[in-house]
Amino acid sequence: MRIIVMGQQAFGKDALAKIIEAGVDEVVAVYCEPDRDGKPVDPIKEYALEQGLPVLQPAHFKEQVTIDELAGFKADLMVMAFVNVFVPEAARETPTHGSICFHPSLLPLYRGPSAVNWPIIMGDTMSGFSWFYPSDGLDEGDVLLNWKCEIGPDDTVIDLYFKKIYPAAIESVLQVCDLYRSGNPPHMAQDEARATYERRCTRKHARIDWNKPVKQVYDLIRGTNPAPGAWTTHEGAELGIYDSARVPGDGVSSRVIEVSEAGVTMQCIGGRIQIKRVKPAGGGKMPAAEWAAQAGLTAGDTLGE
Repeated sequence: MRIIVMGQQAFGKDALAKIIEAGVDEVVAVYCEPDRDGKPVDPIKEYALEQGLPVLQPAHFKEQVTIDELAGFKADLMVMAFVNVFVPEAARETPTHGSICFHPSLLPLYRGPSAVNWPIIMGDTMSGFSWFYPSDGLDEGDVLLNWKCEIGPDDTVIDLYFKKIYPAAIESVLQVCDLYRSGNPPHMAQDEARATYERRCTRKHARIDWNKPVKQVYDLIRGTNPAPGAWTTHEGAELGIYDSARVPGDGVSSRVIEVSEAGVTMQCIGGRIQIKRVKPAGGGKMPAAEWAAQAGLTAGDTLGE
């Protein structure tokens, strides 16, 4: 098949490389976002140019000339791997078999841009990814395939995405192409009754309330590590909270219980969290014990007030 790959960053680059290295299909063009001033060249663009492939970077697909240019490649399929630019139907349906798009959740759950964060924050125990037939709706359209994985009780975004979803998703790119090549790719309708839409997870969602039940606080820290990063305050200054762990202990004090070489232990409702790594305002990430010593933090102090 003649394939157009549309994507960005490492995921787009690795998906492109997977198709090229398999040597079964011909990549006829690569689409990625426009270059940004002062930013490094997108990895997918850099790799595509190394492979001698045409690279196109339209800011949008509103003009007919842009759609005509895409149509000129006479592609059979467009693989959309990590795409932020809205691609209208006129562009998506230009290839003979249309387009297929990747999303890092089990659709119809967690439609939206922060699909890896929210399942952890919400305390889910399962996640995965989907390849779906994109429509003009947000992450709507029939599903080609789903892949499921467990969310461990201590998994962060790094664990869920980079160690579980990412490698399996890159491997699945060839399966996607094979399903199209078979001539009858599956179409599984999304159950709209189960659909959830979540907005982008930002700093305002990542502020910690130590007066919440311990599981809610811990899930928030895990689900925003490393980005956007959970945070609290100490003496009016912001303090990023990163690596942490649940530790034994009960109570409702919402105060610092212990400061030790292992970190800072906070009491939440029904349990305790040991903070292991923090990021003070204006500084870099550092061991929580080291920061506590510098800040003069002791048992009985509060955070977030």
